[in-house]
Amino acid sequence: MNTELKEALQLLGKERNIPEEALLEAIQNSLLIACKNHFGKSDNIIVNIDPDTYEYKILQQKEAVETVEDPVLQISLADARMIEPKAELGDVINIEIDSRKFGRIATQNAKGVIVQKIKEEERNSVYNEFASHEHSIMTGIVQRFLGKNISINLGQADAILAESEQVKGETYRPQQRLKVYVLEVKNNPRGPRISVSRTHPDLVRCLFEQEVSEVKDGTVEIKAIAREAGSRTKMAVLSNDENVDPVGACVGVNGVRVNAVVDELHGEKIDIINWDDNPAYLIENALSPAKVICVVADEDNKEAKVIVPDFQLSLAIGKEGQNARLAAKLTGYKIDIKSETQAQESGLFEELGMEVPQSGEEDEYYAETLARKLEASMDEEAETDADTDADIENNEPDENGAYEAGIHDEYNSDEEQEISDDYSEEETGALEDEE
Repeated sequence: MNTELKEALQLLGKERNIPEEALLEAIQNSLLIACKNHFGKSDNIIVNIDPDTYEYKILQQKEAVETVEDPVLQISLADARMIEPKAELGDVINIEIDSRKFGRIATQNAKGVIVQKIKEEERNSVYNEFASHEHSIMTGIVQRFLGKNISINLGQADAILAESEQVKGETYRPQQRLKVYVLEVKNNPRGPRISVSRTHPDLVRCLFEQEVSEVKDGTVEIKAIAREAGSRTKMAVLSNDENVDPVGACVGVNGVRVNAVVDELHGEKIDIINWDDNPAYLIENALSPAKVICVVADEDNKEAKVIVPDFQLSLAIGKEGQNARLAAKLTGYKIDIKSETQAQESGLFEELGMEVPQSGEEDEYYAETLARKLEASMDEEAETDADTDADIENNEPDENGAYEAGIHDEYNSDEEQEISDDYSEEETGALEDEE
């Protein structure tokens, strides 16, 4: 057994994360190159390496002939019988070659082949490792600035954080630890080229998978994410277990889970809402924290009309339209938001078949609407026939394929006792001033 060679290859394979089979193949190829440099050709050379003992033999095959014309490929019958006494004309004789007799140039070429093979296998090993982390997050260290791009050290390789993938307002400093989302891993002769991002929506998804065990094991499913990096993110979640509250699971006790994600994103605000298969209710949830009077969603055209109270219009639209913009991204619908007054003036209430509240009758109007909703909810709970097609809550599409959400769901018990809580004294006064 060639113990020295075995220990050297095992140590090298462990340090460079290269399989021993690849190293043995490199040695085999290097010996073939050395033979080609020494003899001028290697067509009749066979290299055998025992993977158990690491012993190797180099055999040169020559044909036994009467007259030798090519000494590399042929051998005289007399010389052949000195190796194999029973050799006859035309027999192929295997001649063992001592590699120690190779010249300096052949040895250097063999060394170059081994070194090149080791580097190639090392690049492939690094590529395969990072390719398995594609579309996931990794922790890196800021190394240096390449113009407006940043080099992030991920351990065995460096990644590039391009300017377009950096969050506006975030500052980066050398040796700073940073979690990044691996966008793409490409293999090239100089090693893997890794592109990472801090703005991708899936960065938020992966962070929640790390922080929330229910998301990691699939109990809570993240259905959609809309993100404006550095400012705000909206995320819709759904529970596959009726005993698990998806929003509560993501928020955590005293907000510890969501705060961990917010800290990693350097203070980016995160809104977590419940997913609903009914697009009208989904849009209603997506516009939170604003309250909604009515949502009519056209599933075919991916358009929705939303009516909100006058005092909720600015909240529904958000600063510079951010809330409405994120809601549209999250739901995939083009959302047209109108205030109650605008809806009255444009005749939208009549178009939707809803009663128009008169001036000074807002509280009574909302009380009647809520009462109808509560009555419908109670009737729905009392219904025991599973085959009924009655849709008191307007969950089914109408003849135009549209869905209607109705009054907002988030009425607590106090609001049920006193409907006028929807309008505080201050808000009611503001509406009267506007009129």
